[in-house]
Amino acid sequence: TEMAELAEAGCIGFSQAGAPVVDTQVLLRAMLYANTYGFTVWARPQDPHLSRGGVAHSGSVAARMGLAGIPVAAETIALYTLLELVRETGCRLHLCRMSSAAGLDLVRSAKAEGLPVSADVAVHHLHLIDIDIGYFDSQYRVDPPFRSQRDRDAIRAALADGTLDAICSDHTPVDDDAKQLPFAEAEPGVTGLELLLPLTLKWAGETRTGLLAALGKVTVGASAVLGLGETAGAIREGAPADLCVFDPEEAWTVTREGLASQGRHTPYLGMEVVGRVRFTVVDGRVVFER
Repeated sequence: TEMAELAEAGCIGFSQAGAPVVDTQVLLRAMLYANTYGFTVWARPQDPHLSRGGVAHSGSVAARMGLAGIPVAAETIALYTLLELVRETGCRLHLCRMSSAAGLDLVRSAKAEGLPVSADVAVHHLHLIDIDIGYFDSQYRVDPPFRSQRDRDAIRAALADGTLDAICSDHTPVDDDAKQLPFAEAEPGVTGLELLLPLTLKWAGETRTGLLAALGKVTVGASAVLGLGETAGAIREGAPADLCVFDPEEAWTVTREGLASQGRHTPYLGMEVVGRVRFTVVDGRVVFER
């Protein structure tokens, strides 16, 4: 990929999407080149060898259910490599979908060191843990996997202290043929975008996080990660009129029929959530109305 040409076209960052970069020499060169142009490299910290074949958090729940596990070390080993390359290159790094307490400790230390690092977490990881997969329910098959109660609590603490900069929807729709299979064979992924608001509000209520602070993790926090500064993510004079108008108190039940995504799979099917989008405005134009 010609980074220089992409920079001229307005590109702000690069990633390997869900695929790991196995060759660290390639990753080193990519980060050196990205730093030259001021790009951010986006990476999901998961060692491909330690995670190969795994479908659940490596712990007592997976062992009891006979499921192949993905250990926390898959995240931390990848993080050690990525952070060392940041030290070597100076490249700005964004870490996607953090899942473990040990991994968050490394991110916290890297920030304290002054490394140009940011991180996010998937909204469903604010609530669910490995024991929630229950009776091999493939709706709970996600990547990275839901981890332990300790990891979930560490995620919430990392949001509070600023170690985690943003909350993402991790919107990964999966069709019925790929999802309605035995747990170990099902494709990982859930519908996340339509539940980003109610699940963020649920976390805010349970942790007594202020509404503005909670919403900041999906607005100004996300804007900062993207390097958009004051041009997005906030309501201010001169900024684009990109708005989400919602009712924070409306209760509704999550159903397949009520979801607009092509993939209608989520652990929250049949559950009642609170908070619903009423209007979406993009550049001053209403593009969605319930």
